[in-house]
Amino acid sequence: MNKVIVNATINADVKKVWNYYTQPEHITEWNFADPSWQCPSASNDMKVGGKYSARMEAKDGSFGFDFEATYNEVVDGESFTYTMPNGREVTVDFKPAGQQTEVIVKFDPETENPIEMQKGGWQAILNNFKKYAETN
Repeated sequence: MNKVIVNATINADVKKVWNYYTQPEHITEWNFADPSWQCPSASNDMKVGGKYSARMEAKDGSFGFDFEATYNEVVDGESFTYTMPNGREVTVDFKPAGQQTEVIVKFDPETENPIEMQKGGWQAILNNFKKYAETN
């Protein structure tokens, strides 16, 4: 199955973008697709075999889930790859371009929802990250 790709160009240098994308105190501020959702907790052990976990839930408490993964590869400040418990793999690349950084996320789609819907959700989260990184 082909990977789905979403991307955004952030108006910030690669070091800030990497830190805001990977540090739990920042992840909780942007890791949701819609303002009616939140990410109350996150942990991130960025090394091969390390675990990533983020709690995502509706602010009204009606629904929530834990997003978890294990790192396969980490190139500090450049890219990382992790695998979710269902075997789907995600790679995130950070490409510096002067005072901007392109973030490229490639992921294996799941089979329950249409690919366009999945792409839209992941893009919305990345757009939320862009807004957070550029305004903080």
